[in-house]
Amino acid sequence: MVAAVARAATTSDAFNAIAEPQRRDILALLRAGEWPVTDLAQELGMSLPGASKHLRVLREVGLVRVRGAGKQRLYGLDARGLRPVHEWLGGFERFWNESFDRLDTYVQDLKQARQEE
Repeated sequence: MVAAVARAATTSDAFNAIAEPQRRDILALLRAGEWPVTDLAQELGMSLPGASKHLRVLREVGLVRVRGAGKQRLYGLDARGLRPVHEWLGGFERFWNESFDRLDTYVQDLKQARQEE
């Protein structure tokens, strides 16, 4: 029998919030600037309630800010909320750099071997 594993609420932190692909899509669009929820929903092929729900989660974890502009509410990226994700991923930078260095060495060795043929 498999025991159910408790899952943290998606609003608990940035890691859980960005685990949802549609939320990552929203964040990607918001990199370019502010969007009203109706335009975000249309661009991503989402329902308005679905987009609003995702924006609420992103706002609650500090990844999105909202401001009023007349009758619209404009949503924008607040990348400061991604700092914990960035810091965690930074721990893998050495691994990636070493892997790329090994790949570069391999490619250079192949080029030299072909030139010597």
